[in-house]
This record gives sequence, structure tokens and C-alpha cells, in this order.
Amino acid sequence: MNGGEIIAKVLQKQGVKFLFTLCGGHVSPIFVSAQKIGIRVIDTRHEVNSVFAADAVSRLTGVPGVAVVTAGPGLTNTITAVKNAYCAQSPLVLLGGAAATILKGRGSLQDIDQMAMMKPNVKWATTISKVKEIVPTLEKAFRIAQEGIPGPVFVECPIDTLYDEELVRSWYGAKSKEEPPKNLQERLLQWYINNHAKNLFAGKDSAGFDHPVEKADYPTHSTSQIDKAVSKLKAASKPVMLVGSGAMMNPKKAEELAAAVTKLGIPVYLSGMGRGLLGKENNLQMRHHRKDAIKESDLIILAGVPNDFRLDYGNHIGGRKFISINRSKEDLMKNKTPTVAVLADPQDFLIALSQKFQGNYTGWIESLRARDGKREVSIDAQANAAVDKGINPIKLFRELEPELEDNTILIADGGDFVATSAYTLRPRKPLSWLDPGVFGTLGVGAGFALGAKLVFPEKDVWIIYGDGSAGYSLMEYDTFVRHNLPVISVIGNDACWSQIARDQLELLKSDCAMNLSYGDYQNIGKAFGAEGVRVDNLDAFKAAVVEAKTLSRSGKPYIINAIIGKTDFRKGSISM
Repeated sequence: MNGGEIIAKVLQKQGVKFLFTLCGGHVSPIFVSAQKIGIRVIDTRHEVNSVFAADAVSRLTGVPGVAVVTAGPGLTNTITAVKNAYCAQSPLVLLGGAAATILKGRGSLQDIDQMAMMKPNVKWATTISKVKEIVPTLEKAFRIAQEGIPGPVFVECPIDTLYDEELVRSWYGAKSKEEPPKNLQERLLQWYINNHAKNLFAGKDSAGFDHPVEKADYPTHSTSQIDKAVSKLKAASKPVMLVGSGAMMNPKKAEELAAAVTKLGIPVYLSGMGRGLLGKENNLQMRHHRKDAIKESDLIILAGVPNDFRLDYGNHIGGRKFISINRSKEDLMKNKTPTVAVLADPQDFLIALSQKFQGNYTGWIESLRARDGKREVSIDAQANAAVDKGINPIKLFRELEPELEDNTILIADGGDFVATSAYTLRPRKPLSWLDPGVFGTLGVGAGFALGAKLVFPEKDVWIIYGDGSAGYSLMEYDTFVRHNLPVISVIGNDACWSQIARDQLELLKSDCAMNLSYGDYQNIGKAFGAEGVRVDNLDAFKAAVVEAKTLSRSGKPYIINAIIGKTDFRKGSISM
């Protein structure tokens, strides 16, 4: 086997079903070999989207997604997605091509110091220098990606470690015994080349795939920590719980976690990958006035949620008692010391806690739900307000919400428009909402949708795009069509970077660099064989939603380009 075939066998053993790439000669043996043994290879139009897709697969399956990109610019194109996965604590394996080991530092095509670039942005980065290192290196990469605090890893794969030995020797110019060197200089050069090739391929046939896949190790809670939490909960009359992405690191336990949260009986706010955990409707889930609920509570539980900007660096909690559970010691102690600090997996902790405690906070829950109800009435009033042009975006989501099926996955990629959707759309099930996470990255939409549709082909996958963020990845409609992945997009088109505009106009009195055009984005999809329509009123939008669902189920990706107006719904929402 050549190095590409060895890598493909390791990926198969690790449970990898999809491989994302943008082709490049440095790495061709990897994806060609993967396809030959049954791994589905998806080639994207930009390397960043191959990594976003791998990230989505990781989040939805628990098996690290894998992307393969070529050397130099192929790798540099992935940095944003890699850093996003790092900040989101999402495990993935990035395989990057590189110049031949014998040519590094000598001016080879696309040869840069890739390790210096990648090491600050991943959990672990390494390079393969011999073919026999491939199996143990990749096995270590998968383990590191998943253990402790999950995250991305990078494995550099020089081109000469991937191709057949005979071909590589011919590239080197290694002469056979039938062609003896003509002089001492040539003899020394041939000795060096042959010796390098000998070391490179030594032991290449010893690759073994029989030993079992290592289970990822991560911190676990103790019985005494469960007992402390039970004691605090019994003394509380108004507890509130926040469940975030850090509590969703094992997708296979999502349903078990949902049952545990319901059994605990504590009113809960869901964020990130936690959204949708309790389904569309659950009496315990609150959606509005989280800050007020925290300030009125007498015990807060943070499950996979750090005290960062989203909780005003701990100022929302203030001096109140709180329990924090997190795999990350840094996130556990960020900005504020918990009353009870549990360095462990939040998912496992809550499941174990539900076996020791079941609360009854009926009066507290009713008061929170009453306030939520008033906020919903207020949102309805704002949804019915007139706008300067097109469709009121709040009303758009109010109309879309009942049209979403129970098997819907929502992909959030944008600023103002997407943040509005977070207040109005209700994810149906666990693992049915994907957003970039704490890094706040624009451009995740198409890549996340690729991963989601591959993992769950039977589900409706909707991208909620701002018109600004859509510009990052709409070319992937070509990928959707070529690979028969019928994704639906709704683009909120107000010809503006509205989240920036809200503060820039007020604080700086300038619209510099924030205006776009009312582009015909739907035609980008049509250019590749998808379908779509531009709409500027509610009746047209509702008809487009019906058509989008119908055509997507017959295999056609779809774009709804919705012209929307301006509202004050999110005024003063700047985050720092």
C-alpha cells in the first residue's frame, strides 16, 4: 500500500464515512484511496467549507470529521474554520499536503512553514516524515481530537509519503544499479537520495489495522460533587440552568441528556448546540429575559457555559451562588469562581444528577413562563409593524416557523437576520441547530449544511443566511447540486451589514463600508442547476417555502432570496 491507501484504511477504521476536500496533487492519493474503499468523498469549492463541513459532522455524530487540503494556499484557506472549531471545542482532523520531505525549505511549489502557522490554532500539530509513522500518527490524532477538551488537530502529509515508492524514487531521480554514477559528486548525490528514500519507506509494509480504536479520555465527576449539587438544589427555591454546547460533546447521549434535564425539573435556557435539546415545546425551557431570570434566581447551574461576554463576564451572576460544570478548567473558572466547580463532562454530570434529584419549582416556572408570554406578545406586535421595504423579518420568521417539519435542521450563518431568527424559530429536536459558536464566524452556512445533510439525508436542512454572510459560501450550491444534497437557504436581503449598521450609524454617523445591493442571489443557485426565487412580500414568501420543501424532496437545492425591511428589534445589541 502507498501512504494514501494507508491513511484511507485508518480513516475507515476510525468510523469516518465522509471525507471533505478540494483536490490538489499533493494529497490526491488520500481521497482517491478513500473513495475506492467506500468513504464518500465530497469536493467543495473552497477549502474553508471542507473544514466547516467536517466540523458539522463532528458535532452531529461524535466521530471527528476529516478534511484533506493541498499544501500552501490550500491550507491557509482553512485557518478561519480551524480556529472556529478550536473555539467551539469541536473535534476534527485536518490532513494537509506538503512539499516532499527531500525538498523542504528549498523553494518547492507551495512550500511554507505550515507547522508554525497551524500550531497556535489546533490542539496538536505534527508532520509525517516516514510512511511507517502514518498509522500511529493518525491514531494519536483521532485520540487527541476527542480527549479532554475536544478540538481540531493537524497532520501534515508530505507528498512523497503518499505516493508509490517506485514513483517517488523516479521523482527523486534515484538511479538504479544499471545506471551507475559518473563521478564522485554524482555518487554522493545518489547515495544521499537513495538513503533518504530508504529511510522514508523503511517498514512501510508493517502497517497494522487490527488493534482496537482507543476511547477518548476526559475528566469525570465524583459522587461527592453530585451530592454537593443535590444539597444546593434542595436549599434553592428559584434555581435556573443554562445548557450550552459544552454539554453536547457526545451526540449519542443527546436524548439521554434531554430526559435528564426534564427530570431535574429546573427551568432552563439553551444555547449553541444545546438549542433544540428539549424539542419545540417544553414547559421547562425559557426563551426570553435570561438576564432577569439569573438575577432573580438563588442558584444558577452553568452546564458547558463559561462566564464570557454572553454572561457579561460573570456580571449577570454577580454574587449569587452558582454551580459550574465544564471539561475546560479555563472555562470553568473564567472571570468568576463557582460556588461548586466541577471539572467534568456536563452531559454525564447532569445525567447522574437526575438520578439523585428531581425538583418541583412550579411557582417559579409559572412566573418565568408568564414573562416569556408577555415577550412573545411584544414580538408579535413588532412582527406586525410596517417596514420601509419588503418583508418585516420578524414576521417572516413567524410565518416560517409553523412550516418547518419536525425533521428540520437549522444552520445559522449571519448577524442581525440570524439573531432575529434565534428569538422566533424553535429547533425541533436535539442536534437540530448549528451555529458557529463563540468565535462568531461568518461563512459557516454551506459547509455546516453539507455536513448536516450528509449525516441526516432524510432531514430538511435550512440555512438561515444574512445577505452579507451568504457571500462567503453561495458557490457551494454547485457542490449541493453535484452531490445531490438538496439544501434550502433563506437569505434575509436588506442590502446592508445590518448588525454593524445598528451601532455604526448611531455612534459614528456614517454608513461607510456597510451597504450592499439587493442582489439576485437566487440566480447563483440556478447557474448550477438549483432552483430559487426572489420574494418581497409575505404571500410570495409563503409560496416559496412550500415550493422549496417540495423541490428539495425531489432532489433540488433551493434559495429563497427574501427582500426584508429594517426594524428596531435588536437595537443596542452590540457584543464586545
